[in-house]
Amino acid sequence: MVDSVPAPGEWVFLTYRLPREPSAPRLALWRKFKRLGVAQLADGLVALPADVRTQEHLEWAAEEIEEAGGTAGVWVARPLTRTLERSVIEPMNAARAGEYADIARQAQLARDAPEPERTRGLRRLRAQMRRVERRDFFRPPQREQARQALKDLAGQEMVAPMEVSS
Repeated sequence: MVDSVPAPGEWVFLTYRLPREPSAPRLALWRKFKRLGVAQLADGLVALPADVRTQEHLEWAAEEIEEAGGTAGVWVARPLTRTLERSVIEPMNAARAGEYADIARQAQLARDAPEPERTRGLRRLRAQMRRVERRDFFRPPQREQARQALKDLAGQEMVAPMEVSS
């Protein structure tokens, strides 16, 4: 494991209730949760592995919920069993693995594109990779596969034939 991975067993929970109308705050919250990679444990209950950054993000989300007329609370807790913890980790890890597999697949497809499209695709995929890595807490093997696919695509960029000026 990497040093930035939180200590096993400690989680930050956000409990919340948000009015259905207007729907804009609910949609904004859903998008924020998607960007953060939260585990949705139940309606009104999300969790992230505990560290300073994740706690801060959920505290900000709680403030936004309260500003939108809802109620929210942030908790730090530990599951009682490893089985319970795995039941939270596995779907989070599977979601990240799918995102990494998609990046690797797109990198493979970009290899056959004309040079300008390949360059744009590489930039886009690198940005996508950074976004996924920010919400990846458990490092599935697909992460390294995606990194390698991006390296291969970048290497292909470097050996692309130079245009000859007339």
